[in-house]
Parts: sequence; C-alpha cells; structure tokens
Amino acid sequence: MPFAPLDPVLHNQLRLAVVSLLVSVERADFNFLLEKTGATRGNLSVQISKLKEAGYIQVTKGMRDNYPNTMCRLTPEGVRAFEAYVKAIKGYLGRP
Repeated sequence: MPFAPLDPVLHNQLRLAVVSLLVSVERADFNFLLEKTGATRGNLSVQISKLKEAGYIQVTKGMRDNYPNTMCRLTPEGVRAFEAYVKAIKGYLGRP
C-alpha cells in the first residue's frame, strides 16, 4: 500500500504547531501562539499568512487595550486538512 502524500502546507513544523494548537481552542491570539510555539514574531507572522492563504485559518485584526491584536481561528477546511494529515502520518507509522 503506497504512503499517502503529506500536505505541504502542514508539513512545516511551525505551521503544524499553530494548527495543532488551534484544533484544541476556539481561537487564539498572536501572543498566545508566540508563547506556545517559541517562534520569532517575524516567522510566526509569515507562517500565519501562509495558513491564511491556504484557507486553513481565519485571521481577524483588531485592538485590545489600545494595542493591535491578531486573532486566529481554524476554518472547517483547516480542520479537514489537519485530520487528513494526522491520518496520513498514522499510515506512515502503520497505525489505522
């Protein structure tokens, strides 16, 4: 049985970390993602943009306590992509 292809958008450590975090919460702000991933601001910003372009996350920019606030939420397409990615990885590990 051939191995399932891995989604190139999710097959990046930081993007996968962001989506993994968003799967378990309704939404998360930039600072939460920054703290949990340990990424630099610039790298996280770039990877969030790539996830948004892929349609995997929705990004809302606003203000909170007079500071800019970026809020991220997983889209239904993002959930499906994550579930397919996890299923493919399990296939690589020989698990159903």
